[in-house]
Amino acid sequence: MTTTVGLCVDEAEFASLAGPWGRLYRACGEATPFQSHAWLTSWWRSYGRPGRLRVLLVRHGGELIAAAPLTRVHGPVPALRPLGGAISDFADVLLDAGHRDRAADALTEGLRGLARTALIDFREARPGSCVESVYERWRGPRRQLADSRCLELPPLPVDELLKRLPSTTAQRARAKLRKLTAAGVRARVVPADEVERSLGTLLRLHQLQWQGRKVTSEHLRPRFREHLLRSVRPMVAAGDAVVTEFRVDDEVLAADLTLLSARLAGGYLYGAHPHLRERKVDVATMLLDACTRHTSGEHPRTLSLLRGDEPYKHHWRPEQITNRRFLLARASTAPLLAAALGEAAAREWARRMRQERRERAERQERARRAGGAAS
Repeated sequence: MTTTVGLCVDEAEFASLAGPWGRLYRACGEATPFQSHAWLTSWWRSYGRPGRLRVLLVRHGGELIAAAPLTRVHGPVPALRPLGGAISDFADVLLDAGHRDRAADALTEGLRGLARTALIDFREARPGSCVESVYERWRGPRRQLADSRCLELPPLPVDELLKRLPSTTAQRARAKLRKLTAAGVRARVVPADEVERSLGTLLRLHQLQWQGRKVTSEHLRPRFREHLLRSVRPMVAAGDAVVTEFRVDDEVLAADLTLLSARLAGGYLYGAHPHLRERKVDVATMLLDACTRHTSGEHPRTLSLLRGDEPYKHHWRPEQITNRRFLLARASTAPLLAAALGEAAAREWARRMRQERRERAERQERARRAGGAAS
């Protein structure tokens, strides 16, 4: 049987790959929900630019055994980046576990061909991702950098997670769980045919909970709403996502979207009515309790708290991991690699400066308050 490498640049052709892509996705244990066909094709319809689709496909005997879903970008340097953009927490290529070496070899050679005119810029690759196999095989200029920090919990039920906490912290968490029952909070997993309605409620509650505070503006835009409504129903039907509603007295006061793959569950987006906090319901504990129902058991999944290092995520003692950024070039595109490294260094310097200013301001504020208290 022969192995062939082809390039898909047509949106309709990409959409038609649902069947073979789904088989490949299931055969790739490292895949995250952000590599599912429903998520990627929907993202392209909402965020893609005409003429820039570049999906590298490797087939063996006619069967799809590897894929790299990419898009062409022109700035700050000409590059090929993964589909999914900023609204996707992880990016990766797909490799069939049954053809791992053959698939990785062929995909790497295909990417080398694309690298003649553009930098391959693979951001937000989770540790252990398939793109690491491409990086190891790369012949030519290459670099890897640290990318976003993420927090993860082991695939344990909530009772076992409590045992990992200091006794006083665990006692407070158990009290919060009891309050959920006392407040009459009931969780309900939404079937696929009700997903669109439930997501509409989730987005409304999400906007309400952040009213008057800084919110991720993209979550309020029509294109994001359209993407979720289009992608999540087929993902729920395929077992790649679960939508949970939380009711009190038959009123939906919170909703959560958790994305699923073979080894990973990620709490992606939720919305909660302010009335829950007025009832002394700890929303973070409520969501974690619901998410852990999809992580332990016969098919254990790591629970990812996804990108971000917010303080509230540390209450459950998660492990910190750092996504990687892989930059791949050829001799002809080595200057693009150098430019990308320079830009990354400048961004990191600016980030450190902002952090130092913020910490300095916090120290000054604490000193001011201490001085006021002393007087």
